[in-house]
Amino acid sequence: MKKAFTLIEILIVVSILGILSAIVFPEFQAHAQQSRESAAKDNLRILRNAIEVYAAEHNDVPPGYQNNDTTTSPHYFWVWDQLVLTGNYLSARPKNPFNQEVLINVLEGKNFPLAPAETERFGWIYLPETREIKINTEGVDSTNTPYFDY
Repeated sequence: MKKAFTLIEILIVVSILGILSAIVFPEFQAHAQQSRESAAKDNLRILRNAIEVYAAEHNDVPPGYQNNDTTTSPHYFWVWDQLVLTGNYLSARPKNPFNQEVLINVLEGKNFPLAPAETERFGWIYLPETREIKINTEGVDSTNTPYFDY
């Protein structure tokens, strides 16, 4: 006589596994969210530090200006060129952990927007005039702090 599981036994095991996964899955999801929040804060810290070091070594001119000439319009190409390609202040362009974008939306002027850019194709928003950089992500973290305020 063959030994095998009955259909009822298999259904019971599958339903128990389903119940266990329904209990455990939200716990993993919360940890993944906290991990993205930590990565965002760390990437911002790294970017801010690189911007400050670059400015300190270039007569207080922040990255983003062609040939460090503040009379020119800042552009994201120059930010990456000065920090990553030729400057070696960063080994790579950090990703926004929420939208996986590395592009910087470089702004002109002295005022930072009050909210993230409407387009999600940018990972970061940078204002060279004030050396301020923020993450381009809407929403709040697990402590109810807006991501944009990191």
